Amino acid sequence: MTTFDLRTLDFEKGGGLVSVVVQDATSGAVLMTAFADREALEKTIETGEMHFRSRSRGLWHKGATSGNTQRVVSLEADCDGDAVLARVIPAGPACHTGTVSCFQTTALRGDAITALDATIAARLTPTVPSPTGDERPSYTRRLGTDRNLRLKKLGEECAELVVACADDDRARAIEEAADVVYHMLVALRSVGASLDDVRRVLSSRRRD
Repeated sequence: MTTFDLRTLDFEKGGGLVSVVVQDATSGAVLMTAFADREALEKTIETGEMHFRSRSRGLWHKGATSGNTQRVVSLEADCDGDAVLARVIPAGPACHTGTVSCFQTTALRGDAITALDATIAARLTPTVPSPTGDERPSYTRRLGTDRNLRLKKLGEECAELVVACADDDRARAIEEAADVVYHMLVALRSVGASLDDVRRVLSSRRRD
């Protein structure tokens, strides 16, 4: 976990508490919100796992009874010093209802690339009916089952992106990059990998 200076926080503004927004460090999904006081954040820093302060429960360690702990990757104060963004690696669901996030409608949808990766995963699942509504497989499923076609299309799209960039064609480069991302995600899923695996590698390479 990166270092965090509690002196950057204004506990007095919230009556001794600050808001904590918990985010999945891998997917970027917002998992939950809670409150913490100085003691809770000191325990968080000491143990490397999230601790919070509740008016009803007092000091509590997330996952102490359920096992759904949250290992801290980083803590960051907002500009006013009355809120903290906690990036974590969750060991299980964040919500007491058993769901991954307390914000189901938008938090897990993520950005367009995350949504695309989820759609590709669904299309490549044999038990999911073809979205065309007939017996013909979708283009994504065709790519998933035809290794030669999948690799050929990925190579073609990469080459087209290179040409667009060489021509300084901004609009075409953007379009070709989108095609490369799609075919790359299909290729990753076909070898048992995912966008989250790529995120983990990129995260491990990041330098403060």
